[in-house]
Amino acid sequence: MSWTTHDELRGQLLSLWERGDWLAATVRGEALFPHRLRLRRPGSRDLAGDFAAVRAWVQQLQAGSREARGYGYEITWRRVNHRVHGANDLPDGAMVPSEADGLRLIGKTQEAERFQALANETLRRFPQLTDWLARRPLQVLAEAEAWLRVLAVLDWFRAHPRPGIYLRQLDIQGVDTKFIEARRKLFVELLDAVLPEAAIDPAATGARGFERRYGLREKPALVRFRLLDPALYVQGMSDLSVPINQFAALRLPVRRVFITENEINGLVFPAHPDSLVIFGLGYGLKRLARVDWLQDVEVYYSGDIDTYGFDMLHRLRTQIPQARSLLMDRMTLNTHRALWGCEDKEKRVTGELSQLTAEEQSLYVDLRDNVLGERLRLEQERIGFRYLRSRLQALETERA
Repeated sequence: MSWTTHDELRGQLLSLWERGDWLAATVRGEALFPHRLRLRRPGSRDLAGDFAAVRAWVQQLQAGSREARGYGYEITWRRVNHRVHGANDLPDGAMVPSEADGLRLIGKTQEAERFQALANETLRRFPQLTDWLARRPLQVLAEAEAWLRVLAVLDWFRAHPRPGIYLRQLDIQGVDTKFIEARRKLFVELLDAVLPEAAIDPAATGARGFERRYGLREKPALVRFRLLDPALYVQGMSDLSVPINQFAALRLPVRRVFITENEINGLVFPAHPDSLVIFGLGYGLKRLARVDWLQDVEVYYSGDIDTYGFDMLHRLRTQIPQARSLLMDRMTLNTHRALWGCEDKEKRVTGELSQLTAEEQSLYVDLRDNVLGERLRLEQERIGFRYLRSRLQALETERA
């Protein structure tokens, strides 16, 4: 039997609610009621084949109707004449006459009242959120307990556009840092809608760009480095992590800067005159573009010999054109053949890298195209320490 049941009629209304269409219509002022429901009903063949089943279907549909329960759907009837069973009144359609009937039928009366109160308060303070409320009504209900605090955050940012303070410093009753951090995506949507364009930096995106997007102070990006010459130590300190602006202001007689990704490699990098080593930046290499004095010294980048490593070298050269590679050549690769590994599929790079030298480009293409082996890779930390020392000594000889 495929005739529509009471539960299926209720389910049609529930779907309207769960999709958010019901509350969206409320926000937009659209009338959903009276609302006609879809009804699959018996035909004349069903009457002839199983009249008892048809009668049972009519009874259960009636038992769940507004006529029987005092709320819900009303049944419209149609008289059907049958040669065996005579004239019978059968359901021809179902309609919910009012929103109150529909809400009682799906058990959402309190939720609807709560949403309406929150929506009214939201639009009183931020009428520009009408479209957002229509798109995200169920999110408002999900945040119902916290929604007035959400509005308080919007009020604060509207009164203090691009405040230039840390998120921790926001002074909003009932709101702490974690409250906002846990709802960054929500606040991006809301703040974008209520703040003027001048208060938003559209170039800052994603969860990590939240502070910059709305003019909050960001946690300082740190640069970790080791001074490789004892003559350069700062009050006896050789291993330091400082904000990028302080590193940019560094004034030491450095003539050579090494950059390596691996932290351990940075920690054990050999002593070298007039030099320092930067390590652990990853894609944060782009921060070094803000360090003007790096343009006036020798810069060497030592990365893994794989497609990702050459991509990092390419990116560094877009910031520091004179940067040279160290231990990223065929000789190093072939010397350590026994230590070759396999590059992760997720990190492999397959595009064109325009900032490589001819020799680097040749090796990169062979790695990218698996000429030397499937996803071949030589990690920095597998390169012999004695080998590293000899190459550093060669740099000094070359300079002399």
